[in-house]
This record gives sequence, C-alpha cells and structure tokens, in this order.
Amino acid sequence: MIVVAGEALIDLVPQGTGALAALQPALGGGPFNTAVALGRLGSPASFCSRVSSDAFGEALLDRLRETGVDVSSVQRGSEPTTLAVATVGADGSAAYSFYVDGTADRLFAAPSVLPSDTRAISFGTCSLVLEPGASAYEALMRGAAAQGVFTALDPNIRAGLIPDADAYRARFKSWLPSVSLLKLSEEDAAWLGGTPREWLAAGPAAVVITRGGDGLTAFTAEGGEYAVPVERVEVVDTIGAGDTVNAALLHGLAVRDALSARALGELGPGGWTELLGFAARAAAVTCSRAGAEPPYAHELAG
Repeated sequence: MIVVAGEALIDLVPQGTGALAALQPALGGGPFNTAVALGRLGSPASFCSRVSSDAFGEALLDRLRETGVDVSSVQRGSEPTTLAVATVGADGSAAYSFYVDGTADRLFAAPSVLPSDTRAISFGTCSLVLEPGASAYEALMRGAAAQGVFTALDPNIRAGLIPDADAYRARFKSWLPSVSLLKLSEEDAAWLGGTPREWLAAGPAAVVITRGGDGLTAFTAEGGEYAVPVERVEVVDTIGAGDTVNAALLHGLAVRDALSARALGELGPGGWTELLGFAARAAAVTCSRAGAEPPYAHELAG
C-alpha cells in the first residue's frame, strides 16, 4: 500500500480568456492527483487527509473510490473545501491563486498509526504550508521515516501561500533527513535555492527534477545522474503533470520492489532510465488532455 498524505481541493479552471472567463470546477490538489494517478496505474493506494463534508468533498471522495483508492484514513469536517483558481498560460503552464481561510483540510490531525501494509508514504504541496495541518503532516512524515517507511516529498511550491520564504526554506531543509525520494520541478529548485547534491547530502537517497520540455533528471546519493527526454505531445495544459510523475515513480518503484533507500542506489543506469521514461510517458498523457486526468495502466502498456 502506498499512502498519499495531503490536501484535496477544487481547481477552478478558466474556459476562455480574460479575467471574467467562465470557471469550470475540477477535482484537484497535488496529493489528491497523485493518489488518483496511483489508482489508475494499478497500485494499491490510500489517501490520508481531511476533507469537507460539503458537495465538493463528496465529489472528491467519489473520485478516489472510483479509482480504487482506499479512503478509510480520510477525516471529515463541516468546513468548506479549499478552492484554487487556475490561470493557464499560452504554453499550457498553470498558475494558481488560493482560497484557503477556514477550510477543512487545514485542520488535519496526524493519525496514530498508518495502515499495516504501508510500503511508502508521499507528501507535498499546500498541506505542508498551511497551519495547523502543516505541523501534523510534518509529524506524520518524521514518524513514518523513523519507523523505516519509504517517504517521498514533492514540495510543489505555491509561493503565494508562503508568508515567510526564508522560514519555509529552513523548514524544507529540516525535512530532508526524513525523505527517501525528493521530486521537484526546476522552478521549485530555483525558488528553494539549493542543488541536488546539497539535498542528497542531507538525507534523500535520490532527487528527481522535472525540467518541463527538457525532460527529467535523477541524481542519486551514490553519485549517479540519469536523464531522459520529454515525450512530445500536443500540450493542452500541464495541470497534474508533476503529480503524475510522482505517482509513476512510486508505482514503478513498487513494481520493482525498490521502495527503499538501498534499492534506489542499486537501480543503476538501465533501471533509472526505464523508470524516468515511464514517468515521462505518463506525464505526457496528462498534458495531452485538459485538467488533471492521469493515464490508466493500459494507456502506457508497451
């Protein structure tokens, strides 16, 4: 079982140009998208979050259930669902503004135990920024790592939600000893102001950086560096592409029985190239259609 911990929210996606374009609600949130992608790829997955009991919250849980994701670890609350208003650029890239005050996911409380068959747990995005839930997710991360659980982190920086950039950067560094696999975009890496080798020295066994149209690169604690090109498609938008990469990496590692720091170091050039190539293909499918719609396993077969 791969546990995904973090927020589920509603993306409001413009259906035209201009500030007053109609907004189409879409199910989203980085961790939510990762959980859905894992389910579609065929990995046993569980979602660990706090979700509103409003209509949006019910729709979010319905999608998880439809995808085969276990929701028994989801807490519920009467507070509203977080909203993210997307702005899609001419190249398909997405930026967001958030409506987060008083929303349900901010009140997440760390569970006392994880499912007994947990093999890995993934964290990221808004849930590690917005208090008091951020501290609860952080405690869950540290506790899982201390128990030897494989931990994955995608900070997925949303700068508009971070009131003190320097404090967040320091906090990010404090997480690294508890992280097995760090995945982040080239833009996130620039904002955080570090290098893969610096981050590896602090704890992770591997760092994967997505470079948009330039593909993906993995760096390992053993000194390896492996890169694959992007899969060329007609890009509709990039919503959910990074989350799909997260899921594809975790799924690929699970299939290889490689969800451990030692196993990451033993993948070698062939294993990493194959794994990164799979993640690139999965992300390309997501980019080829509107919104966060990650691929099913049969779409990547062969």
